[in-house]
Amino acid sequence: MQVINNIHQHSSHIEEIKQGSIVTPIGFRAAGVHAGLRYNKKDIGAIVSEVPANCAAVYTTSHFQAAPLKVTQESIAKEKQIQAVVVNSACANACTGEQGLNDAYQMRKIMANHLHIKEEYVAVSSTGVIGEYLQMDKIEKGINQFIFDSTLEHAEAFQEAILTTDTVMKKCCYSASIAGVTVTMGGTAKGSGMIHPNMATMLGFITTDVNISSEILQDSLSKVIPTTFNQITVDGDTSTNDTVLVMANGMAKNEALTEEHPDYPIFLELLSATCESLAKQIAKDGEGATKLIEVKVSGSKDDEEARAIAKQIVGSNLVKTAIYGSDANWGRIITAIGQTNTAVNPASVDIAIGNIVMLKESEPQSFSEQVAINYLNQDFIQIFVDLHNGKGEGKAWGCDLSYDYVKINASYRT
Repeated sequence: MQVINNIHQHSSHIEEIKQGSIVTPIGFRAAGVHAGLRYNKKDIGAIVSEVPANCAAVYTTSHFQAAPLKVTQESIAKEKQIQAVVVNSACANACTGEQGLNDAYQMRKIMANHLHIKEEYVAVSSTGVIGEYLQMDKIEKGINQFIFDSTLEHAEAFQEAILTTDTVMKKCCYSASIAGVTVTMGGTAKGSGMIHPNMATMLGFITTDVNISSEILQDSLSKVIPTTFNQITVDGDTSTNDTVLVMANGMAKNEALTEEHPDYPIFLELLSATCESLAKQIAKDGEGATKLIEVKVSGSKDDEEARAIAKQIVGSNLVKTAIYGSDANWGRIITAIGQTNTAVNPASVDIAIGNIVMLKESEPQSFSEQVAINYLNQDFIQIFVDLHNGKGEGKAWGCDLSYDYVKINASYRT
């Protein structure tokens, strides 16, 4: 499957940099190497800022937060800044007890020593199999091989190093003018399965040269997460490690952004565009997926209910399998809506798949099955629902459910 390029419809304030990456913002470099954690793919990488960067992060809501999350949370709480993030794949370092925590601290220390910076300026992250210990000799070997640069090749080396069952690298880059200064934001992510956030099995790393405090950055990230990363689902499972981390090093030298600044909405839009693009790319690359599904709900009591309904639809296994089989079975969409704990008038629902109206004010509409099949054979499917019950709007993204999903997850450890 191809990574989606123009899937986020952004305003004229924001410009997409198609060849941009996490190292396009001023002052960021990256590296990725093969340390032997996996057979032959790059498996450990890092992003580094020339100067300590203000930062913000959100984490999985799982009760079993992995050791790296605890170490990273401690670093951010102490300094409110980080200068580097180091990430390994193949091993999640989750449910590994005291040794796992010690290993995460050791990973942080090795990285700090390699860069000659304070340990608390390093965030650590891991992804892969749960319940296995990190091979620390290989972690150390990998970190000591890092040679950082701001080339696209180095950005892609990092992007490859963080992947697990992903089939493609996920990245985006945008720029905007804030207070008369051009600022840039780059992002990369991994995630294919166990994606059902209020964060889930995914890692997202965002770099920007914007001058903004950690407090306002954290508040901004918390504002955009509910409508972006938290609106994707692949299989309804939530993982132990997932993190979205934003680094803002201020090297664009714009006047410091506050929430009262007239250009603050542009920054929010920039952050939202980045998070939405990465979220959609994760949903499209769901394990075994062949199609990206976008559900748009309008006419609900409020936006929160619209988002809940949209996510219920896109997360329904019956809807997902129907989309995989190009079956225009709108009854499955109705069934998903009916399961939500939201205010719905069952006599006033409209449903369309693409531009094919199938239900109008809860009355079935005639349509051509062949036209519907032709539409559903595409790799990007939109479902529209209007509840005629208010002004709320919401979107969610997911993927179809194929035979390959079962194959991939039946043999994940073997």
